[in-house]
Amino acid sequence: MKTGRSLKLSIRQLGVHKTRTALALLGIVIGVGTVIVMVAVGRGARLEILGRIENMGTDLIIVNAGPVVKSAGRLAVRGTATTLTLEDAEAVLLECPSVIDAAPVQSRKLSVKADGAAAQTTVVGTTPAYLAVRKFRIAAGTFFSEEENRATRRVAVLGISTAFNLFGIGNPIGEAIRIGRVLFEVIGLLAPKGTDMNGVDQDDQILIPVRTALRRVFNVAHIDSISLQARARGAIDRAQEEVRLVLRERHRLDRRDKPDDFTIQSQVDLLQAAEETSRSMTILTAGIAGVSLLVGGIGILAIMLMSVRERRNEIGLRRAVGASRKDIRTQFLFEAALLAFGGGAAGAILGILGSLAAGTAANWTASISFASVLLAFGFSVLVGLFFGVVPARRAARLDPVVALRSE
Repeated sequence: MKTGRSLKLSIRQLGVHKTRTALALLGIVIGVGTVIVMVAVGRGARLEILGRIENMGTDLIIVNAGPVVKSAGRLAVRGTATTLTLEDAEAVLLECPSVIDAAPVQSRKLSVKADGAAAQTTVVGTTPAYLAVRKFRIAAGTFFSEEENRATRRVAVLGISTAFNLFGIGNPIGEAIRIGRVLFEVIGLLAPKGTDMNGVDQDDQILIPVRTALRRVFNVAHIDSISLQARARGAIDRAQEEVRLVLRERHRLDRRDKPDDFTIQSQVDLLQAAEETSRSMTILTAGIAGVSLLVGGIGILAIMLMSVRERRNEIGLRRAVGASRKDIRTQFLFEAALLAFGGGAAGAILGILGSLAAGTAANWTASISFASVLLAFGFSVLVGLFFGVVPARRAARLDPVVALRSE
């Protein structure tokens, strides 16, 4: 029997029971579509994370006071630690050749008021080095100087979100704000920065001199962290080791049985943590999609077995007029392949459209992997053929006489 005739007969037979055929296709469609969407979302999320890391600086190292633990896929400091000081930041900059800049950081979420408006925002005490280390830019006005920091001047630089919350569309430069009970003058406005890897709005903050923050606002002598800039991206590992040795010596942790009372993280560490979470979610969803594909394969198996039972007369008649067992087997394999091929094609289209929709909803560019499209489509065809073998063999082994006697 010619291949073209087998294909036409297969299409005609599947069209006889449209509802049954559609239900058999559904599992394949869902499985293929889910695989493509999840891979695209995972790749898009990874590119988004990489973009945010580059926005923060690929040479960035952060030293946190106390241990850092992973919670809900994010790295965060547990409890309150007081082991880092301004002097530690100065010592690291002086004694670590692989570090070219250091910015101490002490922050807290506080209530800020201005002209009758009030907002809860993050107040960050730091130094002028913060701009270069964390890749911020000034959009208007100026940033405070090291002289203003040492003189504990009450000056502030606002993120655009904070500026809008306090002053609307007005110009905040030269205006007064009250942080807690302390009055500050706004001298600058930061350029838009967006969210960081943890989803925190970097535009909703106020930067003030760190010495002013420690003495007048927070009333503490310690800092939360130190943001460091490595000499080059390839020098990050060396810089981390240098910082660790300097801080252990300063904190008198030279004895081997004493653990670090600080945690050093680089952007590479943050990327690995985010990718680990993304990879776990992708594997989990891909597993569910694989189960859906298997369910779709079982659906193909069921419809093909039903088709064999219903078409016993047809099979017997075709055998009686000269069709071989190979012809019958090929016919039913064609039908299984058409189900798998149609489901895979529909699932691929659905997955691509779903990926684009997910990227639009998440406000990032969907990264569709055509390798994943081909892999999911190919796997769906293999599943269909695998589950179509048993019905095809059963149909081919039917005795023509027995098949013709059946009703």
